[in-house]
Parts: sequence; structure tokens; C-alpha cells
Amino acid sequence: MPSVSKILIRDIRRASREMVRELGFMNRTLAGTDMSASAVHAMVEIGVAGRIPAKVLAEKLLLEKSTVSRLVRSLVNRGEVREVRSQDDGRSKFLSLTFQGQRTLKGITGFAEQQVTAAIGPLGSESRQSVVKGLQVYVEGLRAARLGEGDFVSDVGPKVCEGYAPTLIGRVVEMHATFYSGWAKFGPKFEAKVASEMAQFVTRLGSPKNQIWHVMDNGRVVAGIAVDGEDLGGDKAHLRWFIVDDGQRGAGLGKLLMNRAMSFCDAHHFAEVHLWTLKGLDAARTLYEQHEFSLTEEYRGDQWGTTIEEQKFVRLNRSRSTNMYH
Repeated sequence: MPSVSKILIRDIRRASREMVRELGFMNRTLAGTDMSASAVHAMVEIGVAGRIPAKVLAEKLLLEKSTVSRLVRSLVNRGEVREVRSQDDGRSKFLSLTFQGQRTLKGITGFAEQQVTAAIGPLGSESRQSVVKGLQVYVEGLRAARLGEGDFVSDVGPKVCEGYAPTLIGRVVEMHATFYSGWAKFGPKFEAKVASEMAQFVTRLGSPKNQIWHVMDNGRVVAGIAVDGEDLGGDKAHLRWFIVDDGQRGAGLGKLLMNRAMSFCDAHHFAEVHLWTLKGLDAARTLYEQHEFSLTEEYRGDQWGTTIEEQKFVRLNRSRSTNMYH
């Protein structure tokens, strides 16, 4: 880990403490409500998602499931949140805001917007952008350190981002077409399928079972990966569109993306994660095996116009498998 000036550390710690106090997080209630900070954050995340499983809410809030369970119960009792049992999995419940909850969230949003406006309103345009960029980099650094990726994030260079972004579909399709046309001689049929299926997947990102991550470098998408928790059915996830730009290979971006994707799968307790690839991509296979994927099938296929060895890898949720027998 690179060394960091103690003076810089001291200054960041001081600024962090003061920001927490100025935002009101030291108070018993937050954002002009009679709710705790964790309750306000829960309301915001439920409102943003529209409909969210309790276990995903716990993941977003970085709280224990038991703590979130008590928190949700209090919000339900207040009439702010409703619970609906999942039709696919009777053990899971989806949370959404009631009409009263939506009104409460509107008040929270107004309070927060007024607070931010008052703070940065007097600043010039460049200073405002510096505030945004600094906070984003700092948050990403904290997240990366928590996930064991602390050597990655900096104020320049590649950065892992979650969700859709403009040009994401086009760049992921371009990277796939560029690599596989050279490596496996795949043609327009392959490129068209990647484009059509990814475009359809992006419309399903509202589902808590689906997510996509990409790496941005100087405003350009240079790597991507997705977890599709719906297309295989059952309790299985499909790892899709894992690609790193030719000029970025060997920089550790694939490992970062795989860590994010597997953390997502573990948090959602998928029983299995499946992926399909081609024989001969040894660096990728090593990465898969490091993340507990095992080769389960190998066969010759010609669906892309070129006969080639295809492979299927599966990762089992071992804690889930073990619990099934207890």
C-alpha cells in the first residue's frame, strides 16, 4: 500500500468529522424528521429502488440483517413502508414506500437539497465540480478498501462504476466484437447477439437480481461485467459480458470486476452462478477458478460460424448448499 502523509490523513479525518456533524448525523433525528439516520437512509434507498428485498437493503446500508429487520418493522408500524412476500421465493419480502412514506421521502429530499444548495450555492462552477469529484473518489476509496481493493482507486485513472452509463452498451459490444473477431474469427452474428441481448438486459436493471459494473478511464468504458439473476430461472445467476479492453489487460481490472460481481451474488444468496466461455482463454479461466468456479461441461460448437470448444463453469454457494442438509 502506498504511503500517505500523516498530515493529509489528519486533515481528511478532521473534515470527515466536521461534515458528519454539520449534516446532523450526531443528532437523534435527521433531515427534518423524527427518524434516526439509519431510518432516513432506509427510506431513501427504498424510494430510489421503488421495490427492494430486505436483504438487499441490508447490503446497501452495510448493516446486519437483524438490525435492518428491526428497522423495517418500525417503519412498517409507522405506516411508511409496506412488505410484500415474493412470489418466486416465499422466504423473501419486498419493501416499498406507502403513500405516507412517499410524502415523508419528499420532505427528506427537499431538506437535503436545500442543505446542499446552501452549502455549494456560493461556490463557483469549478469548485462545485471539485466537491463532487472529491466526494466520489473518497467514497469509492472507502468502498474499495472495504472490499479489499484499496490499491485501485485514485483521483486519476480507471474507476469501477455500478449501473448503466451512456455509451456502455456500445462499448461493451465493441470490445467483444474486437476481441472475438480476432481471437475466434467470430463475425456479425456474434456481435448482433451481444448487442441485442445486452440492450434487453439493461431494460431489466430495475430488478434487484440484476446488476452491471463497468470501468471508466478518462471518460471511456474500458471493461465490464454483469450478473443476470433472471434469465436462467430458479435460484441461479448468469455471469455475462465479462470483457476488458485490449489496452487494459494485465492491470487487474478483471479481478476488480469479478470481486464486485461475486460480492453481489453472495449478498443475494444465489445457489449457483453460471458462465459460458471458450477453451483457450487461460487467464480468464484462472480468474474464474480463483473465485471458486469449476468446469462442468466442455463441448464443440459452431453457433457463431466457427467451430470452437465451448466451456461452462459453475460456482456453488457452499454455505447455501451446506444449510440445505441441516
